[in-house]
Amino acid sequence: MESVVTSALQQGLIFAFMALGVFLTFELLGFPDLTVEGTFPLGAAVTARAIIDGANPLLAVLMGALAGGLAGAATGLMHTRLKVNNILAGILTASAIYTVMLRTMGRPNIPLLANENIYGRISGWFNLTENSFSIIIILALITLLVRFLLGWFLNTDLGLAIRATGSNERMIRSLGVNTDNTKLLALIISNFLVGLSGALACQFQGFADVGMGIGVLVAAIASVIAGETIFGGNSLGRLLTGVILGSIVYRGLLALGLRLGLPAEDFKLITAVLVLLVLCLPSLKTTIFWQKDSIAKQPGLSAQPSDKTGREGDA
Repeated sequence: MESVVTSALQQGLIFAFMALGVFLTFELLGFPDLTVEGTFPLGAAVTARAIIDGANPLLAVLMGALAGGLAGAATGLMHTRLKVNNILAGILTASAIYTVMLRTMGRPNIPLLANENIYGRISGWFNLTENSFSIIIILALITLLVRFLLGWFLNTDLGLAIRATGSNERMIRSLGVNTDNTKLLALIISNFLVGLSGALACQFQGFADVGMGIGVLVAAIASVIAGETIFGGNSLGRLLTGVILGSIVYRGLLALGLRLGLPAEDFKLITAVLVLLVLCLPSLKTTIFWQKDSIAKQPGLSAQPSDKTGREGDA
């Protein structure tokens, strides 16, 4: 069980950045950004290439995240300036990223086990041994920093404009806000976070591969929905924290499935079923509540006195 918890924390915190990015576009902006499928491995590819070329691991992570932001800008420009459909714009960018990754790495994958990574570098600053515990601490600190920075930004005037664009684009445009610019900025920030997730993931796993992004969007959406359903609330801060916790829970379920001997090839199907169940959960709650309310309003049912009322009347 300890290995399950450790794996859930490590991978959940790494993929929490991607979940936050997807939350920004999918939930707040209402933009179904399919660029994520290419941005995640792009961040890993750029980071891996920078590391084998001798770059500092921290600088390599920043380069990978910036590459993700550029990919988001490409999608945003296609959608806002060229008026390409949002889904199609994401697909086109993700397709182009595949060639960019191959050009960047020079081959389909790059091993990094023989190179220094960001976890070892930061652990060395504090004279710590690079192990599971130190990696979790490093990832938790970075996650908390990103969560509070994102929460602060979304409460600024510019952040509120992004949130308003997703809620009512016509209204915020009538107030003089350029919604094309808010969409573009949101896509850049979102894919920056996704690229950061890919950069951290490749150093944790010890390799970068062009196929790393297959299915990551569904996993991110599963984390977002699970976090909102289980931990979310009405405030933005609780939603952001819930998304991070949802990522940890989702990765924990996958780690538990591996521990129980479930075939790894079934995880994509399991993920799809979990997402479907979570999506249907609010509707099921509403249906059950409506049925109970209808039964309670039927004549002869709601007017019956309780035992407590009867005993008090007798007294």
